Amino acid sequence: MALDELIITKAIIDRFIEKFKDCLDLDVAIVGGGPAGLVAGFYIAKAGYKVAMFERKLSIGGGMWGGGMMFNEIVVQEEGKSILDEFEINYNKYEENYYTADSVESVAALILKSRRAGLKIFNCISVEDVVVRDNKVNGLVIQWSPVEMAKLHVDPLVVRAKFVIDATGHDSEIVKIVEKKCEGKLFTETGSIMGERSLWAEVGEKTTVENTKEAYANLYVAGMSANNVFGSNRMGPVFGGMLLSGKKVAEMIINRL
Repeated sequence: MALDELIITKAIIDRFIEKFKDCLDLDVAIVGGGPAGLVAGFYIAKAGYKVAMFERKLSIGGGMWGGGMMFNEIVVQEEGKSILDEFEINYNKYEENYYTADSVESVAALILKSRRAGLKIFNCISVEDVVVRDNKVNGLVIQWSPVEMAKLHVDPLVVRAKFVIDATGHDSEIVKIVEKKCEGKLFTETGSIMGERSLWAEVGEKTTVENTKEAYANLYVAGMSANNVFGSNRMGPVFGGMLLSGKKVAEMIINRL
């Protein structure tokens, strides 16, 4: 059969608008498409809640694609191995408590399984602000990333969400916005972002999970964003803590929903 370019164009526009409109009022909005965010989205969607992810870049997966210094292998310790099993990711034992997995397969599996569970993913979208009512985060202000990069003066749009997860990694971009613009203090010891410390895998992996919690009313942090906000070490290319952080934040929010 012949192909009509106009029908192709209309099909893309119609289906995208349909998907986008369905995600304007969410149970959970996840900002950042790294492993913690993907795992969180998987479990929240699997529980039957409406959840969408917004990623600034064209690609989803955060820093996991490159493994360690572009050696595309990752390490996961014993505690995180159950998540690899959940997502059917192949891995090999290197020695006691150290398992390796192909980083490309790992990211691909996280994306595919989370998407099939019901997570809606929107790439090339940046979050430039939050919506706050009664000192609680209840929405995101979004913009196309190319508009942001080109510094064009174009007004953004709004997505409403009962809960927001900042999974933006080292920069904790959403918490930074809240710290700068919103009344009240963060739920940290200092009331502000405490900052990321230098690399220490053992401590960083443990505290990534411990620091996965609410940082401001209805705003949770997961992955490396959690350690930046609550002040602990980065961990390098070992990803068990990231995966477990995603599961923990999902469970915390599901309990509240």
